[in-house]
Amino acid sequence: MDIALRVLGIGAWSPVFNDWPALRAILRGEAAPAEAGVGKPAPAVLPAAERRRAPETVLLAAQAAAEACAMAQCEAANLPCVFASSQGDIAITDTMCATIAAAPLELSPTKFHNSVHNAPVGYWTIATQCRCASTALSARHYSVGAGLLEAAVQAVDQDGPVLLVCYDSAAGSTALQQMAPHACGFAAAFVLAPARGDAGRALRLRRAPAGTPASAWPTPVLAGLASNPSAAALILLDALAKAPVGGVHLPASPGMMLTVDLLE
Repeated sequence: MDIALRVLGIGAWSPVFNDWPALRAILRGEAAPAEAGVGKPAPAVLPAAERRRAPETVLLAAQAAAEACAMAQCEAANLPCVFASSQGDIAITDTMCATIAAAPLELSPTKFHNSVHNAPVGYWTIATQCRCASTALSARHYSVGAGLLEAAVQAVDQDGPVLLVCYDSAAGSTALQQMAPHACGFAAAFVLAPARGDAGRALRLRRAPAGTPASAWPTPVLAGLASNPSAAALILLDALAKAPVGGVHLPASPGMMLTVDLLE
């Protein structure tokens, strides 16, 4: 397996940075994370009424996705998309389980509507009027690598750009926190395209030799994000921010490690 790609657009959001330029500055040591936080994501791509009722997973994913599409100068309506999340919306899952256990007839239809794993990609495709193929993927701690591989294969197969969005929300003080100890939300998005032309950054995706370890956490200044599985994308984002020529390693399954080579 050897897949040549170009990264045309990047988006990122967490409670301590609100976009890719801010994250890039942090990763380069040019700025510090926002101590007071950056508030709640409010993606303009969603109508105001949708933003008010949408759960955190939807807001996270749409915020990063919209930024990546804008940077790539791609119409979201024309982009196939892959949305990858380790757990989906943990807070809603916890609330629904507690309600079913205590008072099942009080289960909220809106909560149920937002609990399904493909809710964020559903909100996204409706808001952007995208009728291209969409994928909602979950591979627990391997979701970033699995999503990257899926989006890369689609980009080459369809000979066009594909949007990849990786996101996970905060677990909060829920009964599921021991299983999914996500201290805060995080989202990253990439517009990936086949390797032609000179736009964006060139990458090569390949299977790493057996026994290759995953790349180390990129920076202690963002250690608070390490509990979020989707923040594994920071390994690749760190390399893109610092623009080295070399490779990083991301697990895509228990038995597959991917090497992402950053090219000139």
